[in-house]
Amino acid sequence: MLIELQGQLERITYFNEENHYTIAKLKVQGQKHLVTIVGNLISVSPGEVLKLKGTWDIHPKYGEQFKIASYETVVPATVKGIERYLGSGLIKGIGPVMAKRLVGKFGVGTLDIIETDIGRLREVEGIGEKRIEMIKTAWSEQKDIRDVMLFLQGHEVSSAYAAKIFRQYGRESIKVVKENPYRLATDIFGVGFLTADKIAGKLGIPKDSQIRAEAGILYVLRKLSEEGHVFYPYEPLIDECRKILDIDSEVIINALKNIASEKRIVIEDGSIYLAEFYISEVGIAKYVKTILHAPKNLIRFDKDKTIELVQKELNIVLADNQIKAIRESLDRKIMVITGGPGTGKTTIINAIIRIYRRSGQGVMLAAPTGRAAKRMSEATGYEAKTIHRLLEYSPKNGGFKKNEGDRLDSDLIVIDEASMVDTILMYHLLKAVPESATLILVGDVDQLPSVGAGNVLKDIIDSQTIPTVKLNEIFRQSRESLIIVNAHKINRGEFPVLTSDRDKTQDFYFFELEEPEKVSSMILNMCKNRIPDKFGYDPVNDIQVLTPMHRGIVGASNLNAELQGHLNHSADELARGGKVFKKGDKVMQIRNNYDKDIYNGDIGRIATINREEQEVIVDYDGRLIAYDFTDLDEIILAYAVSVHKSQGSEYPAVVLPLLTQHYMLLQRNLLYTAITRGKKLVVIIGTKKALAIAIKNNKPQLRYTNLKNRLRNVCP
Repeated sequence: MLIELQGQLERITYFNEENHYTIAKLKVQGQKHLVTIVGNLISVSPGEVLKLKGTWDIHPKYGEQFKIASYETVVPATVKGIERYLGSGLIKGIGPVMAKRLVGKFGVGTLDIIETDIGRLREVEGIGEKRIEMIKTAWSEQKDIRDVMLFLQGHEVSSAYAAKIFRQYGRESIKVVKENPYRLATDIFGVGFLTADKIAGKLGIPKDSQIRAEAGILYVLRKLSEEGHVFYPYEPLIDECRKILDIDSEVIINALKNIASEKRIVIEDGSIYLAEFYISEVGIAKYVKTILHAPKNLIRFDKDKTIELVQKELNIVLADNQIKAIRESLDRKIMVITGGPGTGKTTIINAIIRIYRRSGQGVMLAAPTGRAAKRMSEATGYEAKTIHRLLEYSPKNGGFKKNEGDRLDSDLIVIDEASMVDTILMYHLLKAVPESATLILVGDVDQLPSVGAGNVLKDIIDSQTIPTVKLNEIFRQSRESLIIVNAHKINRGEFPVLTSDRDKTQDFYFFELEEPEKVSSMILNMCKNRIPDKFGYDPVNDIQVLTPMHRGIVGASNLNAELQGHLNHSADELARGGKVFKKGDKVMQIRNNYDKDIYNGDIGRIATINREEQEVIVDYDGRLIAYDFTDLDEIILAYAVSVHKSQGSEYPAVVLPLLTQHYMLLQRNLLYTAITRGKKLVVIIGTKKALAIAIKNNKPQLRYTNLKNRLRNVCP
């Protein structure tokens, strides 16, 4: 028999985003201690009054708990309850301070006033017309969102997405979801095909329906693009779709024909592309050909004499290969400069910039990430932008302002960290390069390829259609760094020089530990005590933990939780779903957000948590970006990040766990990329066996791309 229990929600101690399973504390009148309640709760906040039906249960470890069978929210009846309810961040425009003022003025009638006579809020100090309008809108939206949530609750949709769904479709939300739940997967960040598919199943859409097959194919192709593939072969794609969708091949083939006729995909010679990837790959080859074959504005001067002058100005002596690269940049329209750390790429860039500027030519510098652009500026003394900013994204028009119709105004465009540029971004960049300009791509082709689809820099080099200068010589000052020496050893397939704590003057250390628990404990000690004490580095700003994995004891998720607990003691925190964010946390943006002008991989610090405005403000190197509470799935904690996410960044100190549990991810280019992120210090904690596996494994994961062949075909 079910028992009724009513009380005020005091705090949420655990919440599972996927199934809403919640462990929380309830304050029940007449009971001395808080009651532990467990079950599936959706969209509840501390301060709300819940009426529960369920049963009492004794947990062997945690004791007495109330297991929830069903529940409903009840408007709180006491002054204290109403204050807590309004102050919980439920209503935009009302935070803890304003909630106190409101109940101080209106007492138990506060909620009725907001509902029926909101104009009276003017009687409260600090509330003007703008805030009243904000509260009115938020109060109304909250009620509408609740209706949407109640509908979605029965279809196993995370409460975190209900507000996003409402924001996208408004009062049409339920209608849209009923008509075509698969729209959620394409329209709303975070709501994937699998979630949409669950809803569709509950709504009675058949498994073998055309609408499901089409949405499923697009989902599989997007998933494969996230693994780096620009296209996927026809037969393997059908197998992949059949496996995921559990339907006959015939249904998939018919759906493929239909979405191809709608130009959402392109089928070419047994390869299947999402339309945007096909357009981009074909476009890259087309624009490379155009730039290569366009006449160059010749710089008329004595090149030998100018190169000598620049060497004197920069107080350097260039090696033969560096001089060759500079000459190529003066003679060619497009070229690649590639090489590892310490081989003088920055020196060459500096010399080329000086020569072009001496002859009165315009120069533009860019890199794929904010940090890489900032580093480029510091190294050259000239402004460098992210490629996205260089191309001037327009939120209003949903595209880049700089394109084939309005090209960049420059004679020389230099792109650093070019290995990070994916297929779609390279296409947009090339569209905007004037035919008269010289384009120089600078990067380390031995690093991991771009996070986005494609392997653009490698394909360009392998096509042998564009002049490429490969730098192999490590310069004297760089040979003193064990980080650089070991990076090159690893890249050649050789075992690195390993040093321990006894070697006090080195910048590369290896500590042998096998058990993940001990490795995790040592990482915490390194970040909190040993590295700051020995080298004076700030634990949050200067030290970056890189890991090959997301899951497991030494995966990014667990390490972030541990490091947050040890390094950030702020009491100003916000729990949203299964995440806890604190003021001062190091966080990373995990998707390109063109409206905010912030991109996948950008790292910042949480500056403010504003409960009244329901915003979290993140400081990205002096740029303050506001996130609505419902957009917090766009950021993750970044005390520890994956090696892939670290591309384009450099950190004073890097700590890297490396264990045989990471077997599937132990690759030479991953280890090489991780080590080259460390500017002054690299610490590896793990086993020599794992290190040896990574060095030996020089077979990068296959990426399906046809750019190399397209370049050969158009640029013979």
